[in-house]
Amino acid sequence: MIKKNGFLIFLFFIFTVNSYTQSSGAYLIPRQIYVGDPSVLVVPLASALNNDDIILTKDKFFHDENYFPSDPDIDFHRIILERRVSGSRLLIEFTAFVPGLIKFPVIEIGGEYFSGLTVMVNSTIDGTSDRILSGTASSLAMPGTALLLYGSMAAVVFIILLTIWFIIKGRAIINKLLEKWKRNKLFTGIRKTEKHLQRAVLKGVERREILDKLSDETREFLSILTGSNCRALTACEFELLPVNAQIKEEELSLGDFFHNCDKLRFSGVNIKDKEILQLLDALLKFTDILEKPKEKENKGEAA
Repeated sequence: MIKKNGFLIFLFFIFTVNSYTQSSGAYLIPRQIYVGDPSVLVVPLASALNNDDIILTKDKFFHDENYFPSDPDIDFHRIILERRVSGSRLLIEFTAFVPGLIKFPVIEIGGEYFSGLTVMVNSTIDGTSDRILSGTASSLAMPGTALLLYGSMAAVVFIILLTIWFIIKGRAIINKLLEKWKRNKLFTGIRKTEKHLQRAVLKGVERREILDKLSDETREFLSILTGSNCRALTACEFELLPVNAQIKEEELSLGDFFHNCDKLRFSGVNIKDKEILQLLDALLKFTDILEKPKEKENKGEAA
């Protein structure tokens, strides 16, 4: 009986010599870890006479789980036992997947057993644990940002000012430019008509057809220019138009022009080319007279 008890005491002594628990000097790298963070638990040990390091990896002992620890909540990557005369240490590289206080399984390395090792793992969504996260990074100023910003602001201000100017004065100016363009187009059109009819005379086109075209186009021209309906006026009524007073200053008359034109159209006599060309020449002259006063007026306003 005494021998049996002595044998048990001897085994207990051997076990306690080769088994270590977590010492108060153990620490984590980094100091505070979260779920899913790769970490290292460092356990300082006493000095050792043997200076050979021992490294355990999962790949090396993949087919023998007795040599490498396993846990459903912890993924062990590598275990290193550094033996130094100045002081040994145990390094356990791992990744934890659950928060809270986690207890490591018994680790066997180099004939030594390490049990009772625990670590605290914080949760990233748990409000009770402190978060060691960096603050929001300041925005980076890209090259040309200031130019783009101030350029856009200047463009917006310019558009606003342009809109205000257009509301106050822009419409009147645009209307004047539009009226000037229509007037220029009107005089350009009657001159083209005169040249077209002149070529028709030289080509020998029917004379009465030329005179009808001349009368209709001139009446249409004067209707648009004066704003009055000149399409049905007689030769005498043309004398009453305000524009006729401008033409008489150059010893011409709209009444005489239409009287001569109607006389040739309805007289039934042979119409000579010279007579038609004289009418076209008169049309060109009083067209120039009607256009000149407007130009003088515009020059006076500009001055």
